[in-house]
Amino acid sequence: MSKYGWFGFLVCGAVWFGDILHPASIAVATSSVHAAEPAAHLEATVEIPRLNVSEYHRPYVALWIADQDRQVAANITVWYQLAGSREGEGTKWLPDLRQWWRRSGRGLEMPVDGVSAATRPPGEHTVKLAADDKRLAELAPGQYDLMIEASREVGGRELLTIPFTWPPRKTQTHDVQGTTELGKVSLTLTP
Repeated sequence: MSKYGWFGFLVCGAVWFGDILHPASIAVATSSVHAAEPAAHLEATVEIPRLNVSEYHRPYVALWIADQDRQVAANITVWYQLAGSREGEGTKWLPDLRQWWRRSGRGLEMPVDGVSAATRPPGEHTVKLAADDKRLAELAPGQYDLMIEASREVGGRELLTIPFTWPPRKTQTHDVQGTTELGKVSLTLTP
């Protein structure tokens, strides 16, 4: 084995392994250069409305995928106060996301890589995932619900559901309108 180990390079239509050029490997090496078929994508857009209240706190928001038995199939994202404050650690109020907490949150050690994120200000916020993302990779074909839950200190809570089929056979967009803590929520699925 050369000083480069098993690491090879594609050079002028042949594969270069360390100190040896292997023309017999041309077909194998070039076949891996072609781009793979595009995978399905999931895109969720969540609107956090601007509220005219005397004491405003950004809401905690959880997005997850539930199967037909209402069990968590995948945690998409959880927006909460990541850093401690004079009022305590941000994880202290995660149980206020009641449905998410009962189904998944209490069994997780926060922060969760790729899932945990800071709270968001009023406006539209988008989460995009490809089918090969670890949060979607193990979803079996079937019927699911995108669950969106929001809870705000000195405010209310709201839970919205968007049913969908995975993987999508054609581009689909599903919308649902919140009434208090959430505005319009859109789910776009592309094959």
